[in-house]
Amino acid sequence: MRAKFIQNEPVWFRAVLQYPPVPLPAKAPPSRTEYDNRIPEPSYESGERTNLKRTRNKPLPIQYIEDDLRRQFFRDHPFEAFRPRTLVEGMAIEQPHSVSGKAWTRLRQRGRNPIPEECVPFSCLVPLSDFCSAIQFAMSLHEHQGLSLSDAYCRAVAQFRALRSEHHIATAYAVYEAETFGSTFGRSEIEKAFEREKEVLETWKQEEQVDESARMATKRWRAIIERDPGEGNWTKGEEYVRLWKANIEPECAPQLTEPMTEASADTVPP
Repeated sequence: MRAKFIQNEPVWFRAVLQYPPVPLPAKAPPSRTEYDNRIPEPSYESGERTNLKRTRNKPLPIQYIEDDLRRQFFRDHPFEAFRPRTLVEGMAIEQPHSVSGKAWTRLRQRGRNPIPEECVPFSCLVPLSDFCSAIQFAMSLHEHQGLSLSDAYCRAVAQFRALRSEHHIATAYAVYEAETFGSTFGRSEIEKAFEREKEVLETWKQEEQVDESARMATKRWRAIIERDPGEGNWTKGEEYVRLWKANIEPECAPQLTEPMTEASADTVPP
């Protein structure tokens, strides 16, 4: 009402504001029977202790028949779980199908696009009413047709496989017919994924070639060091000080000060 989604307030709105419902307790107290009240307190005078088992409040197991059907279906058809599905809800709730209850005796009555359960395939513009769910059909046979759960599951799975095979063959021949009349189809998502994978592998090969060339470049040239004949006679800097006092410039790197000759140019890397 604040968002102006509802123009007129409901009839019960003012009554609930005046008399709000009583909040429920966080946990209902355990039921105490007359037998529980008559249990005497344990006496320790004789030295014997009586172990009284107190009942604990445990939640009941929540189990749905659809869960058993769904578990068995995907155990028999594991590749159906790889089909993409969308979980985005629509703008409005889908109306129940006109064929339901005892009138739903064949899976084909709700369409020729079989799916495991009521979940629209990804990027599909077909409404949910045009799909037929195998799990819901098995549940309907069990509840309204009086079949056992195993018989209902076997019948639903057999019709699901027949419709899936028919849909696959019809789709394949439709593609052949379209290609015959000149239609062209783009690359599928699987082909695009393979091409992206090949591109990444090519980059790995280029990186390996660069690393190999860099490694060979480091091994191609080696430093040629000409040792000074006076090396090994360390004078603790006395020779340097003597030349400095005599105003003689010491040659620390004679290879850099001497002019380059043709023989030395061949040994210097580019």
